[in-house]
Amino acid sequence: MMQNRLPQRIHDNRNGLDYVLQGDYYFPIIDYPLDARPIGKWGRMHKRYLEENRPILYNQLLLKGSINTYLADLNEQAQQRLELIIHQMKKNEGVNEQLKIQDQMQWVRHMSSIRQRAEEIITDELIYT
Repeated sequence: MMQNRLPQRIHDNRNGLDYVLQGDYYFPIIDYPLDARPIGKWGRMHKRYLEENRPILYNQLLLKGSINTYLADLNEQAQQRLELIIHQMKKNEGVNEQLKIQDQMQWVRHMSSIRQRAEEIITDELIYT
């Protein structure tokens, strides 16, 4: 008696993925492009947000192999935005090197407050959206 032999590899035009036969099941062949950039603090926070609140988008990025690039880009964007916001707040609030020389503790308090507010803006604008 002749058995029907299934092809070892198939391609699904609907999602663009290739599959390989393992036993009785086809498993997707997922090749991740190497992106050596770190995803960083902001990327990790956004990844957790996607996993918990946007699982479909997370799975799409994961299956396309673009999750690390997406998160690394977001991390870089968030870091640049954070530095810009901190710079602008320092300028607007008069927190400068002169204050640092005159009263270090006051400067530290101002900088901590500025950093905390800037990080809150970043999380609202970029991370949890």
